[in-house]
Amino acid sequence: MEKSIDQTAVIMNRLQEREKEQILILSICSALAQVLSKEKFNTIVGGLLKEHLHFDDFIFASSNENETEYHIFYQFSQKAPDGKGYAINDGFFNICLDSADTLIFDLKEKKQLPNYINIPQEKGFKYGVGICLPYIEGNRNVVFLFFKNATTFSRECSRIIRGIAMQLSISVSNIRRAEDYDNKIAELNILKRNLSETKTENLHVKMEGFCGIVGNSDAMQKVYKLINQVALSQSTVLIFGETGTGKELAASAIHNLSSVSNKKMIKVNCASIPVNLIESELFGHEKGAFTGATEIRIGKFEQAENSTIFLDEIGELPLELQGKLLRVLQEKEIERIGGKGTIKVNARVITATNRLLEKEVAEGRFRSDLYYRLNVYPISLPALRDRQEDIEALGNFFIEKHAKKIGKKMKGFSKKVLKGMIANAWPGNVRELENMVERSILFSKDEVIKEMIFSPIFKTESHTSEVEFYPKTLQEIEKEHILKVVKKCNGRISGPQGAAVLLDLPATTLISKMQKLGIKKSIF
Repeated sequence: MEKSIDQTAVIMNRLQEREKEQILILSICSALAQVLSKEKFNTIVGGLLKEHLHFDDFIFASSNENETEYHIFYQFSQKAPDGKGYAINDGFFNICLDSADTLIFDLKEKKQLPNYINIPQEKGFKYGVGICLPYIEGNRNVVFLFFKNATTFSRECSRIIRGIAMQLSISVSNIRRAEDYDNKIAELNILKRNLSETKTENLHVKMEGFCGIVGNSDAMQKVYKLINQVALSQSTVLIFGETGTGKELAASAIHNLSSVSNKKMIKVNCASIPVNLIESELFGHEKGAFTGATEIRIGKFEQAENSTIFLDEIGELPLELQGKLLRVLQEKEIERIGGKGTIKVNARVITATNRLLEKEVAEGRFRSDLYYRLNVYPISLPALRDRQEDIEALGNFFIEKHAKKIGKKMKGFSKKVLKGMIANAWPGNVRELENMVERSILFSKDEVIKEMIFSPIFKTESHTSEVEFYPKTLQEIEKEHILKVVKKCNGRISGPQGAAVLLDLPATTLISKMQKLGIKKSIF
C-alpha cells in the first residue's frame, strides 16, 4: 500500500513539474510574441532564456531555403554579428537541419570551426547543442547553445527549447519585417523631404534659368510650367522642337524633378545606333542569340528599371522596331533577342524628335498607333528666334562657360555684336549660338567680343532645269522679296528691327505696298 502511495506521489510530482514547464513555456512564448527589435530579443535571451536554459552562449543561425549560405542573425556573446555568410554544408548547420533530435557537439574534437563557434571555444566552452527550428516563410533556422559543462543542458532544457521553437522562428521573422518596414519608412521620409525641397526650389525659379536651362522669356516660362506639371507623374512625354533647342535638357529637367531623381536617367540616341544593333541596344540579347553575341547583354529598358529612359531622335527609329516599342509602352514588358520569355519593366519613357511626326505618319514612315501612344503629354520647345529676349543671357552663360575652359578672361559682347545676335535667325538654335560664342572667344583679342561672323543659312540646291524655268513679273519678284524680309524680321514692319528699315522704305509706304500685293498678316 505504501508503494502505491509513493508511486502516486511521484506521478503527481512529475505532473506538477510538467505543468510548471508548460506555464514557463507559455510565459516565454508570450514575451517573445511581443518582440519587434533585436534589443528586445537580446533582453529576453539574456533574461528569461539564460535563467532557465543556463547556457553560456546562444546563437541563432538562419538561411533562406534557396540559398547555399547561412548567416548569424544573433549571438549572445557578440554585440553585432559579423554579417559573414557560411556554407550550409559546414558540419554544423546542415547536420542540425537533417536531424529531428537535439545534437550535441564536442568542440574539442572539431579542428576547423566557423568564426562564430571559435569565439565560444576560445572562452573555454567545450560543448555545443544544436536544435533545428520549424520552417517559417522559407527560412531554415538553427539554435546553437554552448556550455562549459555538458551536464548543464538537461532534459528539461531540451523540452523548453522545443516548446518555444516555433515562437523563436516567428519572433525573428517579426524582427526582420519590422526592420524592413522601418527602412522603407526612412526612405519614404527622405523622398518626401527631397520632394518638398524640390517644390520649394521650383517656386523660386532664378532669373537665369530653370534646372540647367538658361532663359526667362515668356515662351520658356510656359515650357517650365509644363515640365513642373508632368514631372511627378509617370506619363509618357514627347518633346519636339527644332535641332539645337535643348530637348535633352528638358528631358533631364523632368527626370530631376521626378520621384526617381536619385537614379540615373538612361539616354539613347536612336539616330546614332546602327539599324542592326538598335533592338539589342534597347531590349538586350541572350548569349548565342546571333553571331558575336558571346555574353548576355542587358538592354537600356532593363537598365532604366524604376527610373527614366530618354529616347532621343525617336523619329529615326526603324519602322520594324516601332511595333516592339509600342508593345513595351502598352504591356510594360520586353523580350531579349534570343530569349524564351518576357521580362517586366517599369521605366518612365520620355522621347524627343525634331521631325514633324504627323507628316511622318501621313507618309507611312511612322506608325500612327505609336505616335498617339507617345504623344500623351507633348512639350514644344521654341526656336531661339522666338525667344530673342533670352539670347543675351544665353550668350553670357556660354562666354562664362567657354572662357573658363579656354583660359581667357572675357567680359561680354559689344553692342554691335549683341544687336547682330538678336537679329540673327539662328537656324541651329542654342547649339549654334554656343558654337558661335566659343569660336568668337578663340578669335577675340580683347576682353569684349567685338566681331561675330554669322553662319549663312544653308539652302537645298535647286535641280530645276532651264527647260522648267518660267519668267516672273516684277510684281511677283517684289512680293517674294518683301515676304522674305518681313519673315526674317518676324513680322515686324516698323521700328529699328522692322522690315521697313531693311527695305529702306517708310513704314506707311511698305504697308501700302503689302496691301496692293495681297500680302496678309496671316501669311507670315
